[in-house]
Amino acid sequence: MRKRLRHLPAGLIAMAALLVVTVPLALWRDGGAGAAGAVAGVALVTASYVVSGLVVAWTDLKARHLLMPVALATYVLKFAVIGVAMWFVGGSGWTGLSWMGALVIAAVVVWMAAHAVWVWRAKIPYVEL
Repeated sequence: MRKRLRHLPAGLIAMAALLVVTVPLALWRDGGAGAAGAVAGVALVTASYVVSGLVVAWTDLKARHLLMPVALATYVLKFAVIGVAMWFVGGSGWTGLSWMGALVIAAVVVWMAAHAVWVWRAKIPYVEL
């Protein structure tokens, strides 16, 4: 299963870099609530990508014939969880919500960019070695 998850460190490093850049900015601009919102947005996206990666890797290892339906169900569930989390937080009047929403979007873009760079640089054989 480890070889199916080699892409995760690139995304995790990118998320750490995003936090290093945005949390001080949010803290300076909007205080603790802004910083908490920034951390919550990045954490939500990071958790969703890690869980998706784990589920897809496990399914590929154990039941490859179920890979497509399990992957699609995982993605639908993760988008629903992100939407419900944003909806609950949106109704609370929390001042960190704008940072959370902005960092959800930014984290998705940064994770996808890190993943694209990883794929571009990875030496992925076309046949099983």
